[in-house]
Amino acid sequence: MQIARETLLRSYRAMRTIRDFEERLHVEFATGEIPGFVHLYCGEEASGVGVCANLTDTDTISSTHRGHGHCIAKGVEVAGMMAEIYGRRTGVCRGKGGSMHIADLSRGMLGANGIVGGGPPLMCGAALAHKTLKDGGVAVAFYGDGASNEGSTLESLNLASVWRLPVVFVLEDNGYGEATASSYACAGSQKARAEGFGMPYMECDGSDFFAVHQAAAEAIAHARAGKGPVMLHVHLARWYGHFEGDAMTYRASGEVAAERRDRDCLALFRTRVTEAGLLEHSDLDDIDASVRDEIESAVVAAKQAPLPEPEDLLADVYVRY
Repeated sequence: MQIARETLLRSYRAMRTIRDFEERLHVEFATGEIPGFVHLYCGEEASGVGVCANLTDTDTISSTHRGHGHCIAKGVEVAGMMAEIYGRRTGVCRGKGGSMHIADLSRGMLGANGIVGGGPPLMCGAALAHKTLKDGGVAVAFYGDGASNEGSTLESLNLASVWRLPVVFVLEDNGYGEATASSYACAGSQKARAEGFGMPYMECDGSDFFAVHQAAAEAIAHARAGKGPVMLHVHLARWYGHFEGDAMTYRASGEVAAERRDRDCLALFRTRVTEAGLLEHSDLDDIDASVRDEIESAVVAAKQAPLPEPEDLLADVYVRY
């Protein structure tokens, strides 16, 4: 698939923004200024960006507790996200959602979710809305290998197939459900599970942006054409613990170092596009510098922003139509 230069630049910027956003949070969380838990997406950037590069403003997504990357990939504004994570009133959810519950309906980002397996049922609802409204939209449910064993996910696979919904189930398999290896916890194969519900199954290497982009393009086109749901199984690796503070004693010595050295999706992207003459190193260097400034500004603004007021507890409780 030929990818336009602007798409390549935009995708690299999104991946770089996710990487720098998460690396900065890794540092900031250690200061104790950020409330709650933080789950980082470092190492997985090509998955969220590769999928979302094929989506339109009409399309919708749901995420997981590890949702910062999906938010950025779908276009949620970085400063508002940072303020939300700091629990500030200027956050995209006015400081009441925090890291695990960021949402921006204006961007089609229907929410990160602290409930494992909470996203797939929401996307069945979103997909039903797209189908009913005939707006051409596709719903994408990002979920992990741990969530693949949840009843809510399996029920969603069944419902999506029965109702022939335009939904893509993106299984981001980073090898571990918290501290338990997916190779131990997931019986059978994900392919057999998809086939058991009568839906196409695809898989790709999550460290390769181009592989994800191609597979996602085919899966999304299938759903958008009214042919029903698809499961896209993305194999990737997270560089940090399940949550910030996780010592990762369950991982083999040198495992993460090898992933950083051999499967860095940003480094692989840079090598691919520059060697092929699609982009220059200077193009990517300029993006790197711009993103660093953007993240720094977002952190400074978040720390200076006001906290929610007590009366904010009563705001945004009900939706009025």
